[in-house]
Amino acid sequence: MKQPDEWNELNAEEKRVLLNKGTEYPFTGEYNSFYEKGTFVCRQCENPLYRSETKFNSGCGWPSFDNQIAKNVTQVLDADGRRTEIICSHCKGHLGHVFFGEKFTSKDTRHCVNSISMKFIKD
Repeated sequence: MKQPDEWNELNAEEKRVLLNKGTEYPFTGEYNSFYEKGTFVCRQCENPLYRSETKFNSGCGWPSFDNQIAKNVTQVLDADGRRTEIICSHCKGHLGHVFFGEKFTSKDTRHCVNSISMKFIKD
């Protein structure tokens, strides 16, 4: 895993989302309709976040996953006090939000992730 002095340099839009907790527009991210086999990693530090087999089409406009790689995604109360934010456990970069009780999958969990927060590594 990369150390802070080795983290990838982010462009302005990546900084807006990962560092300033922004959101990309729905249905615009490169991984929304993307279903290759591999691993999604944090764009900033390359911490492995999600395996492709946990990705599903929720129709929400952002990549959706029903399970994270253990201990690599942290859940924190969002600033609005109503939602649960998800961040990279290593660099603390903003990924998106997690929702429960929607019944999309048997795990009843939807990690709604900004494509711009991730990079994909093919198997």
